[in-house]
Amino acid sequence: MTVRPAPVALALLLVSAAGGPPVSAATSASALASADRTLVDKAAAYLQALKTAQARFSQTDPRGAVTTGTFSLERPGKARFAYDAPTDLTVVADGLNVDVYDGKLKTYDQYPLRQTPLAVLLGSEVRFDKAAVVVGVSHDKGGFTVEVRDAKKQAQGKLSLRFSTGPMALTGWTVLDAQGGKTTVVLTGLRSGVPLASDLFVLRDPNPHTIKP
Repeated sequence: MTVRPAPVALALLLVSAAGGPPVSAATSASALASADRTLVDKAAAYLQALKTAQARFSQTDPRGAVTTGTFSLERPGKARFAYDAPTDLTVVADGLNVDVYDGKLKTYDQYPLRQTPLAVLLGSEVRFDKAAVVVGVSHDKGGFTVEVRDAKKQAQGKLSLRFSTGPMALTGWTVLDAQGGKTTVVLTGLRSGVPLASDLFVLRDPNPHTIKP
């Protein structure tokens, strides 16, 4: 197993994204219109109340390659991305780290959860005025997008969370990488409050005694 800090050269939704300088909570709050501030508060409350969920996902990486799979969530701290064949890839957040197993390459890597944009979604307290701060809100037909940065600069970048409004639901997100490339995840058929097995959020190195350079 290798343990690396983010960012890393992975075309994954979990890769840390480089952006500009951090934006303070005060600047973010004052820049938002009252209606947008209300939407941000609703989004935070929705995520805070989202304890378990499962959905299908479609991921488009910066090169335009599309992969699909099943997304499982147990807040706080846990998530699983099980990719469909022929992509032999599993990504698990266990509350502390993000583990990535690539069955094709036979590699197992681990990254601190706090250094990935996923930490915004999985935090024990979802607030967009402390660890994550809002730098913009945009609107589209049937929903809105909240763009946030990590205020503590542990994950230097941009994460754009998309929500539908009828009913309120998380529909996906976009991560911007250091070169300006975007990795976009679209969720479909999200079911909340579903029972999930605890072993979904455990991923161990199948070759723990392998010594890597």
